[in-house]
Amino acid sequence: MTSLSSGTPARAEAQATGALGRAVVEVRGLRMNYGTTEVLRGVDLTVRRGEVVALLGPNGAGKTTTIEILEGFRRRSDGEVSVLGTDPDRGDERWRARLGVVLQSWRDHARWRVRELVDHFGRFYAPYSEEGRTRPADTDRLLEVLGLTEHAGKRVEDLSGGQRRRVDVALGVVGRPELLFLDEPTAGLDPRARRDFHELIHRLVDEEDTTVLLTTHDLDEAEKLADRILILAGGRIVADGSAEQLTALVERESEVAWTVDGARHLHTTGSPARHVAELYRVHGDAVANLRVTRPSLEEVYLDMVRHHESGAAERAAAEFGKEIR
Repeated sequence: MTSLSSGTPARAEAQATGALGRAVVEVRGLRMNYGTTEVLRGVDLTVRRGEVVALLGPNGAGKTTTIEILEGFRRRSDGEVSVLGTDPDRGDERWRARLGVVLQSWRDHARWRVRELVDHFGRFYAPYSEEGRTRPADTDRLLEVLGLTEHAGKRVEDLSGGQRRRVDVALGVVGRPELLFLDEPTAGLDPRARRDFHELIHRLVDEEDTTVLLTTHDLDEAEKLADRILILAGGRIVADGSAEQLTALVERESEVAWTVDGARHLHTTGSPARHVAELYRVHGDAVANLRVTRPSLEEVYLDMVRHHESGAAERAAAEFGKEIR
């Protein structure tokens, strides 16, 4: 499939060298009040260039408010926020052209034909080209990358749900954004369309050097898409790390299953790596069908939310910080 750009993206360089990319989003002490209700109570977060970061949280946790502040659509009550080096409250049209937004449900363009719609949106970005990032993306190449070429002449209302979601993405990335916001990106899609969408996002990140911040209630999606996961509860970030780091925090034993000479064995342990090493020391190549089942991201998420609801969110977050340092 055709790529939209060339060169070595920051994500690839970071993965190869282990170096951290520059901060694209920096938030310190973010607070938001609606009257006497405090929705955000000191949010701190950083998103680095080339990362895919998922923001999770129960309803009412402040996810939408946080994202709207970062997008420049809502003014904060207090705190410091920098997005692509600019305070969103002061962002101009050139700054906005560097952002892409894919909403959970886009405004209705049902009567537009796919190519005409994408091309129309792209024209708004033409004045904001920069060195190394010409705007907008070529419409036909973008449709090819998104698997929409054969649907270019169709009306949006005649597309399937997965195809319409690809049009949503096309409208969000036609300006070749440096930072892409995704809101519940696969809500309502069937399993095949969800898988295709996940592959599409990874391609865009790898080939366009785009940083992605997504909000979702789908923990499986967060685990598959995100390099790093933030859990927002009670107006604060209560956990921040990779899926592997987060699952390691849950104080539950892992399950190790294996067979030796056709006999199946099952063991629970708090030290699965040590147990597996011992298995191979004792049985060597006779160990087969080895499977280690660790606590799921869902268990971690529910555990962190329970900590918050029991009034132990700060202690839980502090313990988490000690674990990953």
